[in-house]
Amino acid sequence: MSDALDRAAAAGAAPPPKPAAVVPVLAFAGIVVSLMQTLVIPIVGQLPQYLNASASDAAWAVTATLLAAAVATPVMGRLGDMYGKRRMLLLSMAMLVAGSVVAGLSDSLVPMIAGRALQGLSSGVIPLGISILRDELPAERLGSATAVISASLGVGGALGLPTAALIADNLDWHALFWTSAALGVVALVLVAVLVPESTVRTGGRFDVVGAAGMAAGLICLLLAISKGADWGWASGTTLGLFAAAAVVLLAWGFYQLRVDQPLVDLRSTARPQVLITNLASVAIGFAMFSMSLVIPQLLQLPERTGYGLGQSLLSAGLVMAPSGLVMMALAPVSALVSRARGPKVTLMIGALVVASGYGLNVLLMDEVWHFVLASCVIGAGIGFTYGAMPALIMGAVPASETGAANSLNTLMRSIGTSVASAVAGVVLAQMTTRFGPYALPGEDGFRTVLALGAVAALVGFAVAAFIPRERAAGALATGEGEGVPGAAVGASQG
Repeated sequence: MSDALDRAAAAGAAPPPKPAAVVPVLAFAGIVVSLMQTLVIPIVGQLPQYLNASASDAAWAVTATLLAAAVATPVMGRLGDMYGKRRMLLLSMAMLVAGSVVAGLSDSLVPMIAGRALQGLSSGVIPLGISILRDELPAERLGSATAVISASLGVGGALGLPTAALIADNLDWHALFWTSAALGVVALVLVAVLVPESTVRTGGRFDVVGAAGMAAGLICLLLAISKGADWGWASGTTLGLFAAAAVVLLAWGFYQLRVDQPLVDLRSTARPQVLITNLASVAIGFAMFSMSLVIPQLLQLPERTGYGLGQSLLSAGLVMAPSGLVMMALAPVSALVSRARGPKVTLMIGALVVASGYGLNVLLMDEVWHFVLASCVIGAGIGFTYGAMPALIMGAVPASETGAANSLNTLMRSIGTSVASAVAGVVLAQMTTRFGPYALPGEDGFRTVLALGAVAALVGFAVAAFIPRERAAGALATGEGEGVPGAAVGASQG
């Protein structure tokens, strides 16, 4: 009998909810949050005009979301472990709705930045959802459900671009945010009605000092990464932020090791399975985002460049959309592989598939179908990796730390995507070609970024190879393992 059933029986409660209700609701919530992150892409170039601001100031509408998400994800995970994951999930969705309304009412820079920051605070939804699954579902359903929820991130991102382009082309730009608000309300109601509150909690007091220190360190780090190209990588501001991030995060880590109830239990995150999985997640996050940085640009560049395909933003979004559907379709396959061979093997297979997709794209860049094929292969690999990483994390931490541990893993992936954006920006800015009076990213620059995506995936594969072998299923079932439900997903780890 699963842990979820044991807890229900011990408490005299009703049986746990049916996966048929909980999993689709949590997946929908994840899709809504990832849609929010891509809805603004079609209007980034027009934001200075819409908000009567400079291009550098308007870019904060994107940067604010990144920074808020980086801070909120681990904080909401810890709060979920302490006070209830469903409660924090509802709060996250409420912030998404509030931020969407504020942005939808905005016609100037400050309220837009505030609205986008509020939207970013909802980014803990997916790790919270995965943690709820661990607490509520039978162990035999956990692997496939986790893979589906993880895949929702890619589905939302892939579907968001064509949806946003269609809205931006036919309606006032504010409709993007009203759409986000409406979807957020639907997700909020569904979660409130159909998702139960878990009884697995750590209690204790929230580490305010630890949260402030982590926020300061992450903001310094991600500001330097995301704005370094604009400010200059050798500028005093950029170097000062990198130095401040190093000092603050080291001091934060020192403090976390000495406080009784830390925001992040660094001793748990130092366990080989958790630490190595998180390191692999940075590389996988880099590999995932490289595709999003290159393919839409190549599709939209004029055919006269010799390598652009002259497609509209909507067409480019439609080319990317199948990759998200592939992620979702292969989620059950990922779970089957994890059950048979362990999530470590699933993660390594996914990394190799991602690398092969980028290899295809380096060679095939001449037709629209080339990009559909390559993005689908990459999406398949990402689906495997994103299903495996939460299983590895949950297999190594106690149930009372699931929210914080999954949220930290999500943060590691976000850092990887931020680094990918910065590196791609440098490469494409340096490897340019003349097109009339303009300097555009050259074909070799795009191939280089694609090749870097392949290299990052191979790095993820190599790092994942060092993830230790899990204990036998029997030991885990008797409670000798530290993360029974998650570990059961991959008890035959290879």
